[in-house]
Amino acid sequence: MRMGEFSRRTGVSQRLLRYYEEQGLLAPARRPSGYREYTEEDVVTVRGIRVLLAAGLNTATIAELLPCMIDDDGALAPGCSGMLPDLTKERDRIDEAVAGLLAARARLDGIINATVPGAPADPDACYAGVAPGPV
Repeated sequence: MRMGEFSRRTGVSQRLLRYYEEQGLLAPARRPSGYREYTEEDVVTVRGIRVLLAAGLNTATIAELLPCMIDDDGALAPGCSGMLPDLTKERDRIDEAVAGLLAARARLDGIINATVPGAPADPDACYAGVAPGPV
């Protein structure tokens, strides 16, 4: 199938499909005219790419892991236990990012909770260190 139909079938824009190809995630056959020719297997590949992107993996990691993944009726699974260290490393990276976001939220909560009772609610009354302009 050609790119337009493939894009409709996968729900992925043509621009993003070209990006996947540039990243080595997708390798469609080429017709003599130069047009890309996609197969049903490519549909499965794009589905796997989307699952791994949604799991927080970047395209470089996906390029390494995707060939070893098994698509079992839409559920993606490692093809061998040797992939577990890489997947665990990625989960640990995500855990660190989540911890950083939670810490930032806690700091912001502290700032919000430190609001002085009875402080003016009018934004014009607060200049955040900027001198007021002419009145």
